[in-house]
Amino acid sequence: MSVQLYHTQRERRLVKNPVVDCSSNRARLLALASALPRLPREDIFAFLEAAKLQADKLPEDIAAALDEFNANGNQNGYLLLTGLPVEPDDELPATPTSTPPPVDRELLNMEAMLAIIGRRIGLHTAYDQGYGNRRAREVLHELYHTPDAHPLSGETSGTQLEFHADLYHHARQPQYIILSCSRADHEHKAATLVGSIRNALPLLAKEVKDRLFDRKFARPVGVSFGDKIENPQVIAHVKPLYGDRSDPYLGFDRSVLRAEEPADKEALAELDNALETVAEPVRLSAGDLLIIDNLRTAHARTPFEARWDGKDRWLHRAYVRTDRNGQLTGGERAGSVVEFIARQ
Repeated sequence: MSVQLYHTQRERRLVKNPVVDCSSNRARLLALASALPRLPREDIFAFLEAAKLQADKLPEDIAAALDEFNANGNQNGYLLLTGLPVEPDDELPATPTSTPPPVDRELLNMEAMLAIIGRRIGLHTAYDQGYGNRRAREVLHELYHTPDAHPLSGETSGTQLEFHADLYHHARQPQYIILSCSRADHEHKAATLVGSIRNALPLLAKEVKDRLFDRKFARPVGVSFGDKIENPQVIAHVKPLYGDRSDPYLGFDRSVLRAEEPADKEALAELDNALETVAEPVRLSAGDLLIIDNLRTAHARTPFEARWDGKDRWLHRAYVRTDRNGQLTGGERAGSVVEFIARQ
């Protein structure tokens, strides 16, 4: 993929290597993780408060990279931290096949990294997502395939997950999605595809950008993966491009976003094609942590093969809010649940 050339000082600052190698700091990071409560789900508020204390002690180079990404983002729309402390594979529990995790399961290293790094950049948040998602209202999520998974959900492995931004239909949409990896898939085929609007925007014709900017499209809230689940009469209204015209935010879901007029359908298709063209594959290995800018990207996931042997792919996920773009209203704390508010 070619890198666009930019001319202002701010734009040049955005074109950076999105990978931070943390391996030289692994021992220090493990010490931070060891200071956290061992049962994170027993008191999520206390756990995340302890994580904030440790976040303030992160090694200087890691803290600087996180602070810069949090302040300005980057051209790629993600930051990948590698070489974080993770248990040897034979010391990890078997990859789960059902959710949610038990309250008495002890803290894993990559859960600790998810908490500490997330608290450096914002507030971990649980969401009522508006359509009966069984992971809604949990702060610490896990991604692994389950026997009864819908073929278009994150719990399946054999289906390509289409480009989307998480919770883009929610008025308090989180700034970041954080994924940390305890165990990769066997063949290392699974890739998180990240399509940055900062890379895709130059590929869009002016008339397409004009058509999509600040234009509202219907997103049925009672629809998830094409199924009627709850309250199908509630409609969110989503703008595919909004904010600063030269550096817009993105609200997109290939599978669910509705358009009625042919010109609108064509414009959304052009946006979809541009995001797919610039998308970067990120294959997570054990000890990797990926921060996705959920306001400036759409992401997808390629298929992979599950073996059901207790050693399948195992990720941890959290949503993190910041004080930007209406995500906070005042008085929030890490670990809170946000009730559903349809974006209008």
